[in-house]
Amino acid sequence: MSRATEIRSTGAATEDRGNSGHDALPLGYLQKSQTPLTCLIFLLPMLVLYEVGTHYFATDLRHHTETRIRAFDYMLQFFQLFGAGGKYLPVLAVPAILLSWHIARKDQWEIDFGTTTCMTLESVIWCLPLFALDALSKTYIPLQSGGQPTAAWPEMIVLSVGAGIYEELVFRLAAFTVLSILLVDLLRIHRVGSIPLMVVLSALLFAKYHYQEGGEPFLWQTFAFRTGAGIYFGALFFRRGFGVTCGTHSAYDIIAVLLPAFTSR
Repeated sequence: MSRATEIRSTGAATEDRGNSGHDALPLGYLQKSQTPLTCLIFLLPMLVLYEVGTHYFATDLRHHTETRIRAFDYMLQFFQLFGAGGKYLPVLAVPAILLSWHIARKDQWEIDFGTTTCMTLESVIWCLPLFALDALSKTYIPLQSGGQPTAAWPEMIVLSVGAGIYEELVFRLAAFTVLSILLVDLLRIHRVGSIPLMVVLSALLFAKYHYQEGGEPFLWQTFAFRTGAGIYFGALFFRRGFGVTCGTHSAYDIIAVLLPAFTSR
């Protein structure tokens, strides 16, 4: 799980310090930005944008179809295994998970919009190394001919926002939880040694996920880049938490969509 699980809430700190008669120290930005409630406040506008944008830009009303992130569909299929239906279940799952996490940690119900604003700026900064990684993959691994996205850029922006949320939920938050149970609890691998394994395994799954049937063709260049990006996101998740990782993922995808859309004019 994220380092946020190790952060003590101000409420818990107050309780511990109450016996000694000292006030609790407030959480700094790095700690507060990883708390579940702050992550939820940060992600809520992205969730709304994804749903509204899907309705206006990724829905074909004539054929009653809509384009969704594949990770979103995976979550729908997961819920259906347990007899739960409804296309908005993945949307509701995000606040449900973060609120449950918040309650379990016994954090205070404190909202700091200044922190979420800084998380937005931080996400943009963290996404920049991915462009260098993309350039390296193009330099050292020849690109074969492959299909290019045919969707209009507004639809691609919407899908980019959704990818940041749901792909990180599936391949980092959920995958790390499952891998932690497998590697640490069942195989008894030391937690410190299991973290690199979790990061690499989830990155390989993340890269492979993009080449499902009906998707884009497999290319070694894009596979190498996505594996590297998955490792990057995994390391970022452990260091900066779920919210910033989602924001970084979305920021990279959005900029990657906008650059060719406006530079080609």
